[in-house]
Amino acid sequence: MGPLFPEETEIEFGKGVLPSQEIRQLIRTGCIRSPEEIGDNQIQPASIDLRLGREALHVQASFLPGQSCTLLTKATAPDLFVNKIDLTGSTGALLHPGSVYIIPLMESLALPPDVQGIANPKSTTGRLDVLIRLITESGNEFERVPRNYSGQLYVEAITRTFPIRVRAGMTLNQLRFVRGTTAPTGDSTLRKLDDLVADDQNGNGAGQTAINRGWPITVDLEGNDPSAVIAYQARKQDVPIELDKINYYNVADFWTAIMRPRSGRLVLQPDGFYLLASKRPIRVRPDQAGEMVPYDPTMGEFRVHYAGFFDPGFGYGVQGEISGTKAVLEVRATHEMPVLLEDDQLVGRLNYYKMARIPDKLYGFAIGSSYQQQGLALSKQFRRESLPVTQPVSTSGSTLVPSVK
Repeated sequence: MGPLFPEETEIEFGKGVLPSQEIRQLIRTGCIRSPEEIGDNQIQPASIDLRLGREALHVQASFLPGQSCTLLTKATAPDLFVNKIDLTGSTGALLHPGSVYIIPLMESLALPPDVQGIANPKSTTGRLDVLIRLITESGNEFERVPRNYSGQLYVEAITRTFPIRVRAGMTLNQLRFVRGTTAPTGDSTLRKLDDLVADDQNGNGAGQTAINRGWPITVDLEGNDPSAVIAYQARKQDVPIELDKINYYNVADFWTAIMRPRSGRLVLQPDGFYLLASKRPIRVRPDQAGEMVPYDPTMGEFRVHYAGFFDPGFGYGVQGEISGTKAVLEVRATHEMPVLLEDDQLVGRLNYYKMARIPDKLYGFAIGSSYQQQGLALSKQFRRESLPVTQPVSTSGSTLVPSVK
């Protein structure tokens, strides 16, 4: 009689981003641990969703513990600690905008010496303007788990615009694992992949020659037609968003829709949070994973993407049957001055990373993925049928001021 799970006995331990089947192997061997069973629904094509633990620590400031102390020692120091919040009640707990929370996660790690971890917020988390960053016990940088790390995991949670209600067991971020180098796939290799580039909504492809330090991400301020909504600006709101309420909230209560500006320009207001779409769709082959990065990290004026990670199969499907999916850009103007965006302006690049093996599940509707073949999509908590009607009114310079009805 053959093995019960023959596909698992044939895992080839190659270099690159670890696929879903190798993540299961890390769970079976105790490299990923939890006092509660880890469900298969947590395992994504190239990452694992991490669950919030039973309590949160409200602290006065963001921090990294460093090598001199553990995270909990520093977080509970009298000059930093505010109070402890229970996440296990039926109503969970409310995270208030501008406050900093440290939340222990259910999962812990005992990584092998050849595997490291890289974390990022989930797409839904980023689209709600919630900053989630992974921290290790004595870590000196966010979002990174070093090789051979053994210990607990935590997140720093800061919601910037909306009050957020969370409960133990919810997943706000994900962790992917890399064996070997973390360098992206080189441009010369990408140019040989003739199924990588997707056309824009008018059927225009930039061609492989556009590849330059990855695939360029530019912003779309035109949309599909003159009446198109090309952006959403978040509205300050006291009503909390409960993350487990799907297709529930009225869009106009939380967002201002912005139509196509006549000038092809949009002014981002200081400290505003916006959702925009990439000009051209992107595709991620099953043998690659993608990560969006700012085209110039020193520019500083605005943050382009909170989540930034794209699973194998995003905008591609299983055999290339999907012709591309637009990336949603989570943009925050961080300085005290307005920032001007123009249509097709370069705002980031998509780096591609080799998978250690093609995953046994790919991004898409079959595994419950929320944003395959999306356009300019809000997070899944908002009702699709409640999109606000917008109407342009007087403009001044390059800014279009919408009215919501």
